[in-house]
Amino acid sequence: MQIATKSLERHAMLPRPNHDEAARQAFVTAFRGHLAANVVPGNKIAYERRAKLKFEAAQGHAPRDEHDVRRAMEADPYYQFWSAMQRRSQELMGEAVIDPTEREWPQLIERSRTSRGGTRQLKRSGSLRLDPSLVVPRYHTAVDIHLQPGGYHTDYADDDVAAGAIYDRALNIYLNGTLGPRNAFMGELLTGYFATQWPDRKPARILDMGCAIGNSTLPWIDAYPAAEVHAIDVAAPVLRYAHARARALGAAVHFSQANAERTAFATGSFDLVVSHIMLHETSRSALDRIFRECHRLLAPGGIMLHLEIPRGTTALEKFLFNWETYNNNETFGAYMTNVDLAALARNSGFRSPSLVKQRTERGPEQRLYSSETVWNILMAQR
Repeated sequence: MQIATKSLERHAMLPRPNHDEAARQAFVTAFRGHLAANVVPGNKIAYERRAKLKFEAAQGHAPRDEHDVRRAMEADPYYQFWSAMQRRSQELMGEAVIDPTEREWPQLIERSRTSRGGTRQLKRSGSLRLDPSLVVPRYHTAVDIHLQPGGYHTDYADDDVAAGAIYDRALNIYLNGTLGPRNAFMGELLTGYFATQWPDRKPARILDMGCAIGNSTLPWIDAYPAAEVHAIDVAAPVLRYAHARARALGAAVHFSQANAERTAFATGSFDLVVSHIMLHETSRSALDRIFRECHRLLAPGGIMLHLEIPRGTTALEKFLFNWETYNNNETFGAYMTNVDLAALARNSGFRSPSLVKQRTERGPEQRLYSSETVWNILMAQR
């Protein structure tokens, strides 16, 4: 599947950068693309020709796993240079996106309150349900995820939407346009996979867990327009933004503030439960609870699909993927490196779970830590 690099489609909730802000965002995008295409590959050379040999000389054996590779590479000057530049690119991305968001902050809040955007009349209305009593789990509050100030859950004003607005634009820069003009590629990938595997199924009720701004949720509306689509997240500001964004794009989604580990939905009330790169944002103990909750929520014969980022196949790739954990506040991501997701799903009661790989095409500037562009899909049936 070919992915085109595109700028974001404008909608009522997306902050409009001025000339200088747009230039700054373009620079950060190009800078990150340069690092991905031209600097990241040098880590493999530095490892094979220098760091690995020094480790073997000092330890008497080759690096056995990603932890040994980390010990070898963190002393290497090339890796240190790339790591510093990669970290700075993340900080620059936040700075470039926050400025226009702050300038339009009051207007964004007001647009969210009215939520009257959109280019077509909706046949059905979505909804937004927040739960002020919800305790945001520690894997969100321990650090500012992805270095975004306040993470995704912090309100800085009544009815705040800033976290969602920042996320929408930053995601496009972070992945160099890989996700398309609506940041929707992950949802499109998973809907396409579902339609291929179960061409005759038309799910009546769909739940998207860890939806953030709903960018991966909306493709399910497009694929199954008759379905009732629900989406949950623990973070109130991104949900407010998601609801207003969906309305602006003409989509009816029912957004709720809830923890995927335990929701208030009725047992057996969904035909399909999905997520799009949510699992690595949680914790190892949360995984078991999330899978058990998916099993509870699905009707007999219902399907669970979780799209996830691969963690690498070699010790070096695993170490590079875990750069995000050590340097970009993906604090709980490293636990996913060697987790057997299919086994966990089986232990939660699912029938014949499997982890399948979907390969997609990207340009060199769109790759992160591996030359292979692979997505993992955990598939299981109730």
